[in-house]
Amino acid sequence: MQKRRLGQTSLEIAPLVLGGNVFGWTADERTSFALLDRFVEAGFNAIDTADSYSRWAPGNKGGESETIIGKWMKERGNRDKVIIITKVGSDMGQGKKDLSAAYIEKAVEDSLRRLRVEVIDLYLSHWPDPATPYEETLGAYEKLLKAGKVRHIGASNLDAGQLRAALDVAKLRDLPRYEVLQPEYNLYDRASFEGPLRNLCVAEGLGVITYYSLASGFLTGKYRSSADLGKSARGSGVRKYLDARGARILDALDAVAARHRARPAEVALAWIMARRGVTAPIASATSLDQLESLIRSAELQLTSADMDELNQASS
Repeated sequence: MQKRRLGQTSLEIAPLVLGGNVFGWTADERTSFALLDRFVEAGFNAIDTADSYSRWAPGNKGGESETIIGKWMKERGNRDKVIIITKVGSDMGQGKKDLSAAYIEKAVEDSLRRLRVEVIDLYLSHWPDPATPYEETLGAYEKLLKAGKVRHIGASNLDAGQLRAALDVAKLRDLPRYEVLQPEYNLYDRASFEGPLRNLCVAEGLGVITYYSLASGFLTGKYRSSADLGKSARGSGVRKYLDARGARILDALDAVAARHRARPAEVALAWIMARRGVTAPIASATSLDQLESLIRSAELQLTSADMDELNQASS
């Protein structure tokens, strides 16, 4: 498996990151273990989660995904084979997004305990926190880096202005900077990353791992009309894609997939992997069949004609 260096960090990852948002939600512990086993067996090594996964599910309080991943690593004895990415700052019951130093100091200990590890490979600020200055947040991360509790830091959901400001503060105050960005990006949702944000990431040498890479499942082709929205727990999040542009994108995915004897989801992920500035997309699976498809996406080589067709359909 050809690895890609994640920005200027010491981390090298395969070109697909496994999303842990489904663990403890639509994938129970046994299924999660099977998915994780197969993912690593296939040569992949990066797993993305967050302290808040999956707090939204009935009966959950957050930390379920980290707990499952931690138990799996403990039972398999394979901590050295995987790169763990987790996040801090989501509402975990405190009623707000929180990147204050005091909160990060507590939250990291909870994540370390659930993951059963001594160090987190990549720790991300999950959301912007307008109430906390970048200097305070980055100062908290500096302590964690020096204490050996995290290896690298990054951020999710920042726009170009916010990322620029955070990088400027880091330089001005001689604090560690965000080395990785995790933005929303897929064939349908292109506007927020392409342009100033991507240009900044490229110019600064940041690693980029994208989330919602399959547009909540829309780009699998499973949802073609409103009648399909009840097919899964995530169906309600797909309605916004059921428009003329969405239909055009699915048609292009179908055409390219047919030429490669692949599935639409595999093509959609291969497109992201080939995009300028992207290190790897994140994608999740709730069955081994879905995971095998994700695995195949990393082997799919799209032609320039394929890329042109997809870009034109989604422009």
